[in-house]
Amino acid sequence: MAQRREHWGSRLGFILAAAGSAVGVGSLWRFPYIAGQNGGGAFIILYLIFTFTLGLPVFIAELIIGRKTQKSAILAYTELSHKSQWKFIGWLNFLSCLIILSFYSVVSGWGVSYTLMSLTGFTEGRTPDQISGTFDILYRSADINLLWLGVFLLINVGVVYAGVKKGIEHWSKILMPALFVMLLGLLGFSLTLDGLPKALHFIFYPDWAKVTPSMILSALGMAFFTLSVALGIILTYGSYMRSKEDVPKTALTVACMTVFVSILASVMIFPIVFTFGYTPEAGPGLVFKTMPVLFAKLPGTLILSTIFFVLFVFTALTSSISLMEMLVSNLMENFGLNRKRAVGLTAVGAFILGVPSALAGSGLLFGKWQTIYGRDFFETMDFITSNWFMPIAGFLTTVFVGWVIDKQIVKSEFLSGTKWMCWYRPWFFMVKYVAPIVVAAIILQQAGIIKI
Repeated sequence: MAQRREHWGSRLGFILAAAGSAVGVGSLWRFPYIAGQNGGGAFIILYLIFTFTLGLPVFIAELIIGRKTQKSAILAYTELSHKSQWKFIGWLNFLSCLIILSFYSVVSGWGVSYTLMSLTGFTEGRTPDQISGTFDILYRSADINLLWLGVFLLINVGVVYAGVKKGIEHWSKILMPALFVMLLGLLGFSLTLDGLPKALHFIFYPDWAKVTPSMILSALGMAFFTLSVALGIILTYGSYMRSKEDVPKTALTVACMTVFVSILASVMIFPIVFTFGYTPEAGPGLVFKTMPVLFAKLPGTLILSTIFFVLFVFTALTSSISLMEMLVSNLMENFGLNRKRAVGLTAVGAFILGVPSALAGSGLLFGKWQTIYGRDFFETMDFITSNWFMPIAGFLTTVFVGWVIDKQIVKSEFLSGTKWMCWYRPWFFMVKYVAPIVVAAIILQQAGIIKI
């Protein structure tokens, strides 16, 4: 007998779970450092444009596929096309999620480490350079990284094993509001720093001379990454929606929340960067190098720092559980596994694949990787998934919804439960024509096949 499909307990629960997946470490950790590496203002404007013109239409498309089929990515694409080759999109989503979960859990493990470090008062008696330099030591510490990678994945196992309503939705309702309150409080401190004017200029003043095909593709990848689209996550979450829920309204709400937190995180972090003379191009360790320096300057350092990194871990958890749930759901449906076995297999797979990322800074494994590929293993996995796998999957998803699925099915699913009926035509036009053409052009430009 087929298992009855779980559903979200409430619309708010779904919005917070989807926003948690989208916001997570993508907005708090990845967005500021990628924006810093790409020159700030111009990148951020491109990111905003891509989020609402390309990312949001794909978000809605994935919700429609998931809600219509009540299945996860691999079987959903097969069912709606009646052709098995379209399951390739689902498998590409699956591979991307597994890779991202593996290195994402390493980042989240750093958050666990910094929580413990905060409790021990590691900033006391240290200069700003010494505080920020602690991350470099952590990045090179193979054994510590492996420890926290394993601990964080075990936390994920506990949440995802509890299921959709009792696990994912329950914790999202607690963690997301706490994140917003904490971010707004920290923003208040950052707004008093001397580096604020320079930071605001960096964030909001575009230098179009810095725009390159690589930056454009990176902005597109970031739009997809922060919305969690082109990964099968939103499709999976959509499969837990009821038929009368408002798809376009829900999607727009999540997109606005994601953009808000991404910009908020940048306005919070970059004043610290410029006040204390750091470089915006500091890379994956940016948030870990800057935030402890800020806390060291404030009263109640231990409490503030601990609370922030506890929330960082919990926020990372809202994203990682969505990655794990996508993998678990597909394993259950395609191989007949129960949730317990699927969760265990996913955690083991993510840990094994996460080992090279955890050891990337130490050079104990694949020591010549950076010399050959130009990035260490951790950075390579991040780059490949966000700059290639996700844009390609996003392109294929738009082609699938715009050209493969029966148009009446798409229309019916879009209109079911919504009062925004007038938005169907412009949305479908974006999905069928604009999104695939633009995404394909960006990918081909980056690949050097065309030159615009």
